[in-house]
Amino acid sequence: MIVKTEEDINGIKEIGRICAAIRDELVQKAKPGITTKELDEIAGGLFEKEGAVSAPKGEYDFPGYTCISVNEEVAHGIPGNRVIQEGDLVNIDVSGSKNGYFADTGISIVVGEGDPVLKRICEVAQEAFEAGLKKAKPGSKINGMGKVVYQTARKQGFTVIKNLTGHGIGRTIHEKPEYIFNYYEPSESGLLREGMVIAFEPFISTHEEEVLEKGDGWTYITEQSRVAQYEHTLIITKDGPIIVTK
Repeated sequence: MIVKTEEDINGIKEIGRICAAIRDELVQKAKPGITTKELDEIAGGLFEKEGAVSAPKGEYDFPGYTCISVNEEVAHGIPGNRVIQEGDLVNIDVSGSKNGYFADTGISIVVGEGDPVLKRICEVAQEAFEAGLKKAKPGSKINGMGKVVYQTARKQGFTVIKNLTGHGIGRTIHEKPEYIFNYYEPSESGLLREGMVIAFEPFISTHEEEVLEKGDGWTYITEQSRVAQYEHTLIITKDGPIIVTK
């Protein structure tokens, strides 16, 4: 989407605020002993309170209001009876719509005390995001963002997931640009444009560079690695990107 009016900007900012608030509430509630389903039900209540709709449920009939992935699960984890334990790596991904506008955000956290390596990949995911953010300018190549994400990961001894990407967003949950890779992809020659709305989401991995489908039709997993995500929805402007899910 290219925002063209104050109505567009305010609409994206409003659903961004809602998704961010739900994400933050779930992060606070992600304590040992709670199930992923219980977390998801909190999100469902907050969507209803805000007059917003879960994008996974509304657009794809996903069996949950949010995607909650634990340990070997990287993305699109289905909320259920899994009990969160001390030291778990948990990814909370919240996307939604209101008044025809969409936003998407996600973060990985380590619950309580955990493996320092897991905490480090969460930190590096944010560092990679911030490095990519500096490249988010009108007229810049989209693949420049992925280039610095990969460089940041490698510098810290990690790598990236190459078959999960960011994407355009705005009037639907997935729009053009279809892919915002987390590495330098020379075939991606598109440029960022003034007013473009994107979901930028580095995935930092300890070893593997691809995820596999678990077999439930939704969840992506790794066989041996752990992966952290850091995602926000941005509006590209000449004065710097606006993070609407901050």
